[in-house]
Amino acid sequence: MKIQKINIISRILLAICGGALLLVLQVPMWRIELNAPQYPEGLNLLIYASKLGGNVDIINGLNHYIGMKTLHSPDFFEFTLLPYLIIFFATACIAVSLLGRRKWLNLLFILFVCFGVVAMIDFWRWEYNYGHNLNPEAAIIVPGMAYQPPLIGFKQLLNFGAYSTPDIGGWIFVAVGVLLLLMVYAEWRIFKKNKIRFNISQAAATLMIIISLSGCTTGPEALVLGKDNCNFCKMTISDNRFGAELITRKGKIYKYDDSHCLLAFLKSETIPEKDIADIYIADFSGNHTLINTNKAFLLQSDSISGPMNGNIIAFESSTQMKAAKEKYKAELVVWKQLYP
Repeated sequence: MKIQKINIISRILLAICGGALLLVLQVPMWRIELNAPQYPEGLNLLIYASKLGGNVDIINGLNHYIGMKTLHSPDFFEFTLLPYLIIFFATACIAVSLLGRRKWLNLLFILFVCFGVVAMIDFWRWEYNYGHNLNPEAAIIVPGMAYQPPLIGFKQLLNFGAYSTPDIGGWIFVAVGVLLLLMVYAEWRIFKKNKIRFNISQAAATLMIIISLSGCTTGPEALVLGKDNCNFCKMTISDNRFGAELITRKGKIYKYDDSHCLLAFLKSETIPEKDIADIYIADFSGNHTLINTNKAFLLQSDSISGPMNGNIIAFESSTQMKAAKEKYKAELVVWKQLYP
């Protein structure tokens, strides 16, 4: 049976993947950012392949009050094992590049995917135990409250907003996984179609699309009355006719109970303007869906009073806007007048 060799482009990419994985040993793989009013600059927990970094001591001091276990690198067996696994996969990429056999490429891809799945399950398990196994004699106890950080994305924990995301090392793992998938697919296509040459430009374009999609911001999230809190005044949102949301370029969502709180938050420059992706405001009529401020019809009047005395309401329909304009003796404004 003829040995199925992989093409030179795949072999070069495999060698690059091997070198990139070795770089993971030196850079953080994951980060958990904590933001609260008393820490406007934020706190970071950085997870490397063999240690913890960032503001570990400050986070441990805060966690002591709510009964969470303190974090120490020697307590995690993963930090002993993980560097060897990374070196294994880096070496395997280079070895498959030198051997140039399709079956070894397929096996490498399967092992790499299995490793990624197991790693994420283990990370979730650690976060669960860390957030649920609390000291019953802690200074601050909130009945029924757990402090499990999000696996990925944003989660509100008391007055702290926790944002969990891959760091440089994590994105390198994602990129290597995507490249391995593309190589496996390309080699399969070559095998099925009499060794048609792998179009590297198409593969690169596909990779860029995947990376672009992974970096896209999310859309607005529905306001949950009686549960969601305003990110500025910290009051519970109780009237979704006046609500608003801000979404960062990372996809983090900030919610507000009134246009007054939204504008006050923007003017505080807690989030730089360059990091803001979209701003939404609730439709005063209908089912109160969130509308992009650049597309909404905005009315301003002293006779309008929101939960925090905001005097602005929004409409998606010009017909409903005109009716409200006459009712409230309001002035039609555009968003750039309110937040230039």
